Amino acid sequence: MSVHHEIASRLLAWFRGAQRDLPWRRTRDAYAIWVSEVMLQQTRVDTVIPYYARFLEAFPSVEALAEAGESDVLAQWSGLGYYRRARMLHQGAQMLAASCDGVIPADASALEGVPGIGRYTAGAIASIAFGQATPLVDGNVARVIARLFALRHDVGKGGGRERVWELARELIDAPEATADPGAFNQSLMELGALVCVPREPRCEACPVRSACRADGLGLARELPLVVAKSAPKAWARVALVATGAAGVLLARRASTALMGGLWEPPMIDAAGEPERAAVAIAKAVGARISGPRRGPAVKHLLTHRRMNVEVVSADLATARLRRTELPAEYDAVAVAADYAQLPMSTLAKKLLARVV
Repeated sequence: MSVHHEIASRLLAWFRGAQRDLPWRRTRDAYAIWVSEVMLQQTRVDTVIPYYARFLEAFPSVEALAEAGESDVLAQWSGLGYYRRARMLHQGAQMLAASCDGVIPADASALEGVPGIGRYTAGAIASIAFGQATPLVDGNVARVIARLFALRHDVGKGGGRERVWELARELIDAPEATADPGAFNQSLMELGALVCVPREPRCEACPVRSACRADGLGLARELPLVVAKSAPKAWARVALVATGAAGVLLARRASTALMGGLWEPPMIDAAGEPERAAVAIAKAVGARISGPRRGPAVKHLLTHRRMNVEVVSADLATARLRRTELPAEYDAVAVAADYAQLPMSTLAKKLLARVV
């Protein structure tokens, strides 16, 4: 038996008994699988599960998602992070509804023509929903393959990344994998999630340990090679949380900005004198405030930025709102009483929780 056959056979047998019972594994509906794969990008499984159920309840089909307003889609995504995923999922649904009667293509190359669907997501949908023998590579799979074949280069980019994809293709071409490509691809991901984990791989529990070159060479904990990432840059901001009888003052981020389309207390870049910065924010949007009060700062970590937001609360007297001097990241301002229904980021919720 070749090493590819051995890996496929052992992994599938292990997966049938060890796989987690996850909601998206109970369906072969391409739309539901698409939603789950987009949500799972850079997000923990436990975090995704409740969002997945609520999202599908709100938008049960491609057509339902396509017909929804962006604000409604973002509201269902609020708190999940990486909001560009939601916008691209929405755009993809709109394209399919307009050009394909809402039908999701079965072929991976055709799937890659849908906004927001890249090579990995296309492989997941094609193999899991449609049984196509198409490879996929995410972070878990790249780590598993790097160890199985003792790849000693950066598998996250360039030639290293392409070599991982080549090996993923070779593995899924094994007859055992081709017979059930969706299960095989999921077995690779599951092995990376449960056993072949980043820092302390559980090699003693690995069903393919006998075929793992890294384990044989004593390199399992050293691979894959990790290129050090630059530390997140500090970002100092001031947020104004102004409240009155009519509600709380909010600004909507432009669709092209980070966390685009979401509402939040208006902010500006500033370091020092937060009360003065808050007054400047109010003036920029045509609001009158009184009694600005500095509260505890909020710290928030993004992928590339470490935010420190000084929070200034104030009484909102009157507002003839406009958006004139705020940064270009905002495209609208409003006073909202029922703000809990608006799409908001985790950061916005943290800011409001300090005051409202």
